[in-house]
Amino acid sequence: MTWAPLTASPNGTDTFSTGLEENLGYSTNGKYGYDTIALGWPGSGGPSLDHQIAAGIAAKEFYLGHFGSLTLGGYDRSKSEPKSLNVAFNEQDTRDLTVNVKAIFTTSKNNSQRTELLTKGFPAYVDSTIPYLYLPLESCIQFERAFGITWNESVLAYLVNDSLRSTLLTQNPSIIFTLSNSTTGSSPTIDIELPYAAFDLIAERPLMKNATRYFPLMRAANESQYTLGRTFLQEAYLVADYERRNFSISQCSWKEGVQQDIVPIMSPALDHHSDKQPLQGGALAGVIIGSVVVSLGILLALFYMARRRRKVLVSQSKADCQDSPEASERQDTCVMDGEILEVDSEPLPKPELHGRSFERYEVDGGIDGHNEAEGSNSWPQELEAERYRPVELPSTRDSG
Repeated sequence: MTWAPLTASPNGTDTFSTGLEENLGYSTNGKYGYDTIALGWPGSGGPSLDHQIAAGIAAKEFYLGHFGSLTLGGYDRSKSEPKSLNVAFNEQDTRDLTVNVKAIFTTSKNNSQRTELLTKGFPAYVDSTIPYLYLPLESCIQFERAFGITWNESVLAYLVNDSLRSTLLTQNPSIIFTLSNSTTGSSPTIDIELPYAAFDLIAERPLMKNATRYFPLMRAANESQYTLGRTFLQEAYLVADYERRNFSISQCSWKEGVQQDIVPIMSPALDHHSDKQPLQGGALAGVIIGSVVVSLGILLALFYMARRRRKVLVSQSKADCQDSPEASERQDTCVMDGEILEVDSEPLPKPELHGRSFERYEVDGGIDGHNEAEGSNSWPQELEAERYRPVELPSTRDSG
């Protein structure tokens, strides 16, 4: 035995108030103590926590309470439709899973007629400990007119006889709840549809001496009692993330043969991408456009800096080029490291030759014609005429 009673109550016993649904008029006590809480049978190897506070209660108000379909540490994606409504936790911890009910209406089997069951929206707490829907009195009156149910003051319930049940099963109406995460008109919404089968319940002992069918609708005395109980959760799938303090609601999926798809909810301490919901189209487009603008700005800044730096380097190179002995003889350019650079300085004057004219000297024409003297940097000299007189050769042709 791991149980250890907790005996710190004012009356010296281990009995304390549970505090469950006191706003609905429930008043129950429980025997409290410390125990080891585990999933599975003892010794099966399932996860467990030691020295946890637990209470045992015996109260008919919670006789129908049960876990139902429960997934700890994640959710089963195969159990819900894709569309969901995300809602932040209520600031009041005892009513953390609060959602705004904007509309309630019913439709016939062929959806040919719609009947409004709510005149004004209200916030409601989603609670799995009770089976009922606690709605405003005005809404309850609309239900009475639409389905022919009657409030039984002695048992404080809407009882359904066999004849009325047969009629409702034949009509097979649907009740639709339109939910929102805000009281503003532009906030997102979702419709959760409940068939009449979700309201076809039976009360047994200890609630009723004999099995009796009832319609799980209760008249709320004030706003603090507005509650959506297990009747609602038969057709709504709820995922609560207590570390991030938000939850989501979607329509249950009853597709046959679908394989279980468990999705873990990672702790924010382990998951750096704590926001599980993807960006909407507008937000994603804004992020992309912003990224492109920032990138272009960076590229333009780098281009401007590179161009400015090049101008400085070119100016410096020009200055160095003009003073360099390796500079080109061209007046307007110079060559530095294999690149021709323009020179902004004044053109260099061309050196002029000596002002004295160069006289041209030719040898006398002869048989070989005239010959030009070999060019050189020295002054050309005239040859002596006597040493190179032309001599006529004797004729070898026969006379006559």
